[in-house]
Amino acid sequence: MLSEELHAVQLLTRVPYGRVATSMRAMPFVAPACHVVTEGTILLRMHAGLGYHRACGGGVVAYGADNFGSAAAEQWSVQFTGTVEIVEPTDAEVELFDSRPLAIDGQPFDPIYMRFMPQLAAVHTVEYFPERRGQYVA
Repeated sequence: MLSEELHAVQLLTRVPYGRVATSMRAMPFVAPACHVVTEGTILLRMHAGLGYHRACGGGVVAYGADNFGSAAAEQWSVQFTGTVEIVEPTDAEVELFDSRPLAIDGQPFDPIYMRFMPQLAAVHTVEYFPERRGQYVA
């Protein structure tokens, strides 16, 4: 991996959630996913009940995450583009995830896992004036 890709993966390990972007029936959509980094790939966990995994599996998607909601001095965003395959993770890989939700949109959480193989990565940093930090700006 290139240094920017390594930096992007390292930052990704600091947050548990991100967003998958792809298209379904020719319409773009973004969906939340939980992730862990394992052996050079990103393992994603989503709720199978929403069906979003069907649009992702076997295709090219974008995955992004950030720490914008935190109070960290360094604000960053990472984006990856690559291919996704629906997989059955090992027990050890499942254990890497935080506890899973009880329900999504009122449905019992039914996990589906996808292995994301990043091919492109980008890191963006954001700087604010200290007195404006955390405020909404029009």
